[in-house]
Amino acid sequence: QVQLVESGGGLVQAGGSLRLSCAASGSSFSINTMGWYRQAPGKQRESVATISSGATINYADSVKGRFTASIDNAKNTVYLQMNSLKPEDTAVYYCSARSVSGFRYWGQGTQVTVSS
Repeated sequence: QVQLVESGGGLVQAGGSLRLSCAASGSSFSINTMGWYRQAPGKQRESVATISSGATINYADSVKGRFTASIDNAKNTVYLQMNSLKPEDTAVYYCSARSVSGFRYWGQGTQVTVSS
């Protein structure tokens, strides 16, 4: 079992910044890939950034150049630095981890609201 706890969401004005954190605990040694997803009201959940076991990071086109994902392996924590935020970035952001067996874990989500 893997537990994921996110923090760092909130309300920010357009153009502002936020940093999300996601701490993994439990059987974190089984994690193969971690990532950030988001779900806006009335929309499907979408991938924002994924970090592979080889530390390759892939971003959604909509956030490239504005968001930066990183990982601190010593702390079993992943981060999402979000700059130049736009109202369309408003969503619940979820941390996700996928084990080597393919099982996907989700955090509880953290709300990010960007006002115009």
